[in-house]
Amino acid sequence: MPVRYFPALFVVLWATGFIGARYAMPYMEPFYFLMVRFLIAGAILGLWVVLDGNHWPSKRGARHAIIAGCLIHGAYLGAAFWAIHNGLPAGMSALVVGLQPLITALIAGLVLGETIQPRHWAGLAVGCIGVAMVLWPKLVISTGGITPATVSAAIFSVIAISIGTVWQKRFAGNIDLKAGTTLQYLGAAVLTGIFSLLLETHTIIWSGELIFAMFWLVFVLSIGAVLLLMLLINQGAVSKVASLFYLVPGVTALMAYALFGETLTPFQLVGMVIASLGVALSTGQRRVASSISQ
Repeated sequence: MPVRYFPALFVVLWATGFIGARYAMPYMEPFYFLMVRFLIAGAILGLWVVLDGNHWPSKRGARHAIIAGCLIHGAYLGAAFWAIHNGLPAGMSALVVGLQPLITALIAGLVLGETIQPRHWAGLAVGCIGVAMVLWPKLVISTGGITPATVSAAIFSVIAISIGTVWQKRFAGNIDLKAGTTLQYLGAAVLTGIFSLLLETHTIIWSGELIFAMFWLVFVLSIGAVLLLMLLINQGAVSKVASLFYLVPGVTALMAYALFGETLTPFQLVGMVIASLGVALSTGQRRVASSISQ
């Protein structure tokens, strides 16, 4: 597949993660599910590294990969899943996560020296508006689920993945892709495992939906989509890659409409168009000043 199609493929694959989570959450607690998912994905990738003869990073590189994994996978998914599991409406959680491109662009400008031009900021703002339009009809306000704890967890999740994305670019960009991602999952599994031990009962209700969700999220998301994300981060500006996340809620809404019969209003369709316009503005050609060798 030509490289120019990788961003579109990433958006479609990443969007399926929310669908998979919907299938899995009724049957397994979030931190426990994520720990098992990360362990399986890490074992598969680790075996792939050995069979391919890839080089493991140095101790310093391994440490940075583990930190990036704790942020991008463990903290981000763990906090988001916990918030939804404890009653925060999924639409509101997704709306908070929709702030990621703006936060990532700000951090990338400060840490990586990426010059964000006015056109790029305009694209990020337009994309944020489009995401809000897509998710607005899904925001079911429930005072029982909207608490300081759940809202704080959602905010923490978006900050975690934003910092993790920049950390990956700054400190782990030169590490072998498969080896680095294997170590990321090791760190994420340890982090989610600790929270599972502290907060959960480890109950599993076996079902076809749970097995399908685990299979899909391990192979399609944790291996396919995440390797693609690491590739995009390593080869492009962090703020540019982050803007792709604006397209995820719209694609997810289309999938939910097709699979679960969820409503899709004209207002949401307009929001998808606006979000796409924001991504087009954000990913246009621009100059990047960075202290990192590409």
